[in-house]
Amino acid sequence: MVYFIADTHFGEENIRLYENRPFVDITEMDNVLQKRWNSRVNQQDTIYVLGDFGANGQEKEILAQLNGRKFLVKGNHDIQTNQYYRDCGFMEVYDYPIIFKDFWILSHEPLYVNTNMPYANIFGHVHNSPIFKTYSNQHYCVSVERTQYAPISFDEIIMTIQKSNNS
Repeated sequence: MVYFIADTHFGEENIRLYENRPFVDITEMDNVLQKRWNSRVNQQDTIYVLGDFGANGQEKEILAQLNGRKFLVKGNHDIQTNQYYRDCGFMEVYDYPIIFKDFWILSHEPLYVNTNMPYANIFGHVHNSPIFKTYSNQHYCVSVERTQYAPISFDEIIMTIQKSNNS
């Protein structure tokens, strides 16, 4: 199974406060993120982190506790080198958006796609901003604030978009 998540910001108290995340402190936030991740993702699953993983120097320790084969599409807060993130446990690290299944552009920030384009976009970065819808037939936001602080499967994304197109 393939999963997506963005904007976990492990260990980053300022994001917990700024985004008004529903946790009493950073320890609770990190624990809930880890439990929800591991309750959905198995060791053999693939998970794409679409930026802003966080961890404040604890990336290796946090990644070791998270299930799955992990890939990082770097976000604006992921400032270490690609080799650093690979050494911490990511299978691969990307500086730029990548194409998934010949149709989906995986990126940290939302990309402009219109109905004349043969692509759709899975992204993060916008957290709970009301300017962006969670999904349409050409995009899906996987910021944790929109996914109950858990990874979302590719199958769930497809089903949600198909349901919305049929309603």
